[in-house]
Amino acid sequence: MAKAEAFAGDLPHPPPVRDEFERRLDEAGEVGDIARPLTLWERLTGITLLRRILILVGIALIWQAYAAWQGNPLMFPTFAATAGAFWEALVDGGLLLKAWVSLSVLLKGYALAVVIATVLTSLAVSTRLGNDLLTTLTSMFNPLPAIALLPMALLWFGLGEGSLIFVLIHAVLWPLALNTHSGFMAVSDTLRMVGRNCGLSGIRYVGKILIPAAFPSILAGLKIGWAFAWRTLIAAELVFGVSSGSGGLGWFIFQNKQELYIDNVFAGLATVILIGLLVENVIFRTIEDHTVRRWGMQR
Repeated sequence: MAKAEAFAGDLPHPPPVRDEFERRLDEAGEVGDIARPLTLWERLTGITLLRRILILVGIALIWQAYAAWQGNPLMFPTFAATAGAFWEALVDGGLLLKAWVSLSVLLKGYALAVVIATVLTSLAVSTRLGNDLLTTLTSMFNPLPAIALLPMALLWFGLGEGSLIFVLIHAVLWPLALNTHSGFMAVSDTLRMVGRNCGLSGIRYVGKILIPAAFPSILAGLKIGWAFAWRTLIAAELVFGVSSGSGGLGWFIFQNKQELYIDNVFAGLATVILIGLLVENVIFRTIEDHTVRRWGMQR
C-alpha cells in the first residue's frame, strides 16, 4: 500500500481517489449490470399507464384540431362538444342506463358461450368423435358473421333479449373454442404423460393439466370472443336495438343519429370505446398478471 502511494505521489497528475459505495441488488439490470440512474423523463415514460394516457391525449388534440379546421359540427363535432354531450348524458343517467342494458345482455351471452365452448373442447380432447364434431362445427360456423343470423334469431326468439343472446353466443363460441382447442393440442407430450402417470383422466385431466398449460391460448380466445361479442351487440342494437323494454348503447347511437344530435352519437361511440379499454386494460390485464405473467408464460 505504501509503495502504491509513493508511486502515485511521483506521478505528475495523481489519479483521483474515489469514494467507496455499495449497490443494492434491485439496482442491477436484467443481466446483472448496474444500470445508470434514470432521468425523470425516463422514469415517467417507463410507466405504461402514463404512456397510454399521453396517446389518448394526443388523439384528443388531433381530433379537436381537425374538427375545428373542418368547421362542420353536423359531420364531425369537436372533442370539446363530444365531451360536453358525454357529460350531459352521463349526468342525467341516460347513458349509464343504456350501457348497463348492453352489458347485462352481453354478459349473459358471453357466459353461455364460455360454458358451451368448455363442453365442446373438453369432448374434443377426450374423444375422437368430439374432436371431429368440434372441427366440423368450427369450420362451418366460424366464417359465418353473427349479424347474418339476426333475421333467423328474430324469427325464432322474437324482438328482445333472446335474439341478442343467440347472436352473441355465435360470435363468442367459435373463436373461443378454436383458440382453446389449439392451445390444448399444443400441450407438450411430457405434461400429458405426467397427467396420465398421476392417474388423471376426463375432467380432472383437462382441469389440472390441459387448462393451465394452454391458458395463454384460452385467454387470447376470451379476448377475441369479448371483442367479437361487443361489436356484434352494438351492431345488433343498431338494427333493432330494443330489449327488455329499453334500448342499449347501439340504440342510443341510432336514435341520436336520426335526430341529428351528432355530438351525442360520438358520445355513444366514445362510451363503447371506453368500456372496451376498461375491460381490456383492467379485467383482462389483471387476469394476465395473476396467471400467465406470474407463471412466466408471457413477458
